[in-house]
Amino acid sequence: MLPWERKIPDYLTDRNNTVGFILFTAVFALVFINIYAPFGVDKWLDYSNVELFFYSSIVILIGMLVIVISRILMHIVGRKMPIKYLTYAAWIAGEVAVLALVYALIQWFFIRVGNNFVVMFRNSIRTTAYIILLPYLISWLYLSFKDKYVTLEKIENRNHGEPASEVHEKQAGGLLSMVSFRDEKGVLKFSVKKEDLLYIEAADNYIIIHYLANLKPGRYMIRNTLKRIGQEMMDTSLVRIHRSYIVNIDNMKLIRKEKEGLIIGFDSPEDLTVPISKTYIDGFIRKLSNFAVPEHDENITG
Repeated sequence: MLPWERKIPDYLTDRNNTVGFILFTAVFALVFINIYAPFGVDKWLDYSNVELFFYSSIVILIGMLVIVISRILMHIVGRKMPIKYLTYAAWIAGEVAVLALVYALIQWFFIRVGNNFVVMFRNSIRTTAYIILLPYLISWLYLSFKDKYVTLEKIENRNHGEPASEVHEKQAGGLLSMVSFRDEKGVLKFSVKKEDLLYIEAADNYIIIHYLANLKPGRYMIRNTLKRIGQEMMDTSLVRIHRSYIVNIDNMKLIRKEKEGLIIGFDSPEDLTVPISKTYIDGFIRKLSNFAVPEHDENITG
């Protein structure tokens, strides 16, 4: 399926989101008109600032009425058939065209600037696009971020209230195991599949999460301490092996003995290794006895 043939996300047609979206667009347009004076409102210089604000508010109110009618029609259509990206884009273009026509008619009959309606309408389309598309884009980005954040929160809430641990979500074909991380304020910041998590590294007052994304190593930094993360992950396959490292024993590929001590290697395309500190060796061994390690070529060589 091509991208423009896909159904738009539900948050774009949600009633509450639509109300907030229209109000934000109205405020943005009101500020824009009073600052940049498009549509010939700069010709109203005989009016006071209060009167100018009043008349520009009427113009915006008319425009918002057009958008409200458009969104009601979109809601009706959306109940009968899925709205795809291409349809949505055409709908937005239609909103801009109708609004531009309304504003051009206001200029032509009430403000009475210019003597060529076609040129006036063309300029109105350009200015309307500036006013409408920018708040549209800001709203879409905000709603997209909000939707992803809420989704992560829902996944995390299935973890029986624990701030950071393994979260399971049923999907087609099996059980997806996630490990979620919060910052020092308890805000959910990052979730990764358990099988893709390699290790966690301390960096002053931050932690760096090392993981695989499409079989390529990735990193994500969160403001938190390794000690706190270790306490939250006590009942998982994560174990602290060093003052600077916590590893996922399910992703260990080998344990190698070198002059400096024991080294852990991971099941990843790159040769990633971390050292095991003598201070944490006993806890590491106990953890190994409690968790079965996947069938890789684990070896301890001398």
